[in-house]
Amino acid sequence: MAVANPGFEQGEQGWIWDDGTGVATGNPHTGRCNAYLDSGRERQVRQVVTATGKGTYDVSAWIAAGGPRGAFLVRVNGAPAGEVAVADRSFYSRHTVSRVALRKGDRMEIVFASGGAWVNVDDVMLSPAAPADPRVTSSDPLVAEMFEWAKRKANSWVHLPGTVGPLNVDERQPSGTGTAAYAPSYWAGYAHRSGYYARDTAHQVVGAQILGLTEENKTMLGSFAVSAVAAHVYYPVWAYNFDARTYLSIDYHSPDFFVREVPAPFELVEKTEQAYRWSGDPFYTDGTMWDFCRHTTMEFVEEHDRLKPNGVAEGTGQGIFQGAASYNEGSGEQLVEAGDAFASQYRAYLAASALAAARGEDDQAARYADRAAELRRYFHHGWVANQGAAMTRAYDLSGAPLSGWGKENSWFMPMKRLLLPGPRNDAYLDYIDEMAGGAGKPVNLEAITYLPDTFFANDRDQQAWKWMRYVYDHRNDRHPVAAQGLNGDYPEVAFTLVSQTVEGLMGFRPDAPRARVTTRSHLPRGIDWVRADDIPVGDGFFGLRHDGTHRSTLTNATSKAYTWQARFPGGHRTVRADGRPHEFQWRTLHGSVHTCVNVRIPPGGTATVEIDRE
Repeated sequence: MAVANPGFEQGEQGWIWDDGTGVATGNPHTGRCNAYLDSGRERQVRQVVTATGKGTYDVSAWIAAGGPRGAFLVRVNGAPAGEVAVADRSFYSRHTVSRVALRKGDRMEIVFASGGAWVNVDDVMLSPAAPADPRVTSSDPLVAEMFEWAKRKANSWVHLPGTVGPLNVDERQPSGTGTAAYAPSYWAGYAHRSGYYARDTAHQVVGAQILGLTEENKTMLGSFAVSAVAAHVYYPVWAYNFDARTYLSIDYHSPDFFVREVPAPFELVEKTEQAYRWSGDPFYTDGTMWDFCRHTTMEFVEEHDRLKPNGVAEGTGQGIFQGAASYNEGSGEQLVEAGDAFASQYRAYLAASALAAARGEDDQAARYADRAAELRRYFHHGWVANQGAAMTRAYDLSGAPLSGWGKENSWFMPMKRLLLPGPRNDAYLDYIDEMAGGAGKPVNLEAITYLPDTFFANDRDQQAWKWMRYVYDHRNDRHPVAAQGLNGDYPEVAFTLVSQTVEGLMGFRPDAPRARVTTRSHLPRGIDWVRADDIPVGDGFFGLRHDGTHRSTLTNATSKAYTWQARFPGGHRTVRADGRPHEFQWRTLHGSVHTCVNVRIPPGGTATVEIDRE
């Protein structure tokens, strides 16, 4: 099933046109053409698509309007199936009619109608509903509202496999260079480019897993893995087209001249291990993926440790097409080593250790764990100095240490828990919060999406929730890149709010291969309870409810018995599981004492663990 001529590049083909409507070339979102509707409610552009099978779909389009009362609606067999009002915006923003249920042979009619002013339409997209449909409820309606928006928005970026679409679309080539059938994938990067990016994919993987997009994650992570070859000095390429085979041409010119940034390969290793824990899929421990993880944590480091030999992977200081040390592309600094790359390398070693253990390679797992510990020791005793604004965050080509505000090369260090808990970490988190909220605030909202992760990782729940709210509250502001539309039209914004609700607020961490789950409530003051249902893990689903930070309830809807470790901040002396006293232990986790309770939950079972609030 496909929408014919979704970008109107074939003129009026496939669509039905009322008087006062047609195809123009004056205001396309991408390509050369767009549909236009003059003002007047009776003017419509529509297409009927016949369903080839049973399924549920999202229908999206980029729409601009000169005034109010325009409409975008979908009918199934003549009956209304969904409608959204066209926003009164003269620039393009993305509109979606969500979860349209179809059976084989159903006639789905996609309709755009003008209202009090002109309407322009472009880039219509049909997305399959995500395999999972997790639901969140809460004592604070904002939590549920935020998650519902993020879930639906993220789903709208998923490609229907087999859809034929353009390749190499970008601001310089708005019509691209050809077409190909798209692989299972989702948008991860600018919406006016026809591809997914390594950095964005890494940040979106967990959100995608929570929506059940396991095949899409395998395709995308797998494509980066196969590109990290010796000819690229073990860098993965920076971006792929949605066919998952063709490198995105704006970022790839030749094997020695393509965009590459040191944190990305290490983050992809880390996300490989996370995708494995969520899915339990041996794809992530076998063959290509394991080779990628080995090469990244071995040959890649060796090949990129020449200017300042110390076991830390380097950039060239010569820009993104020669290999940048940091994700912060706009600083103008000629960095050789940067805090975000260092922290990502540390997490990659830990991830590789876990993957090696899953393969039964215990000696290799131990070696990777030792490398991580040694790298962290070197960071604290040889690389970093001072604290707060004066703390080291990078080294430049001259070998000089740099401090002050580095955005990504600042916040990645505590986000990845490279910094040990204690005064230096605390002072730096305060500095990050101050700078991100003031003079150093990033202009692009997608950069700010890392801040909830940073503060949740350090048990600063109030600040993490503050930054989640900030991202959500600014989703309808215009993005600084005009073709991108609104901030909320940048895919990373929605995917990360999904993951930050489940992994962040709810502290839900699955380990499907070993049939384990850990939870730790991160509910801030003002949120009494949060409940999430139908969280996909392995071959089934979990449900989780937190009441404050003192009571947690977990439901196991998988085919296996799972061991649940419920964690509660603080050292508590009275613990009950399902109303009865239960054994527990105190553990220090990232510098803070937690009360940890292990409970075994059979398939179909539910357990509640609570602590007395002394």
